[in-house]
Order: sequence, then structure tokens, then C-alpha cells
Amino acid sequence: MRMKVCALDDLDIGGAIKLDVQPPVAVIRGESGDVFAIDDTCTHADASLSEGFVEGDAVECPLHMAFFCLKSGQPSCPPATVPVKTHRVELIDGDIYVEISRG
Repeated sequence: MRMKVCALDDLDIGGAIKLDVQPPVAVIRGESGDVFAIDDTCTHADASLSEGFVEGDAVECPLHMAFFCLKSGQPSCPPATVPVKTHRVELIDGDIYVEISRG
């Protein structure tokens, strides 16, 4: 399912938008300016990554300081050991679209 998120200019560097899908998806603009989409729930605990802290092109879980690479979804430090799912992002005419993949 492809979903329009917002205009690129409406998502600040380091900003995030939580998409209300099941499971939720976080659309995050990294410090590089690139936009990424990952499953919103930390794999270590039930915390929203869209409320996390962006450093470079990674996001830190707001509860337990686990970092996830926005490109791959891989955790880079404990306590998280399981990656989050990533989703394809497209920029079309200045708008952000996310292809939400399941399964």
C-alpha cells in the first residue's frame, strides 16, 4: 500500500511523523536530509520511535537508548537486538510517499 505522508518541506530535519497504520510506521527525516520509514515500535520495548531522538541517520528509542539505523532498521547497541522493518520512501513532486510492506 502506497501512502502520501506530507510535503518534504513540512518535515524538518530530525522530525518524525507517525502513520496510523497497523502496525504503526514512523517517517523520519535524518540529519542528512534523507527521509526514511521504519516500523514505529521499538523491538526491545513498547516505545514509539517517532518520539525518539535523531542522530545522523539513526533514531534513539526514547525509553532505553537503543539506536536503530534508519536505512537498514538494524539496532546498533543494546538493549535492542532485533531490527525494525523498513519501508520504501519515494519523493514525487516534492511530496513524501511511503510504500508500506507487510509480511
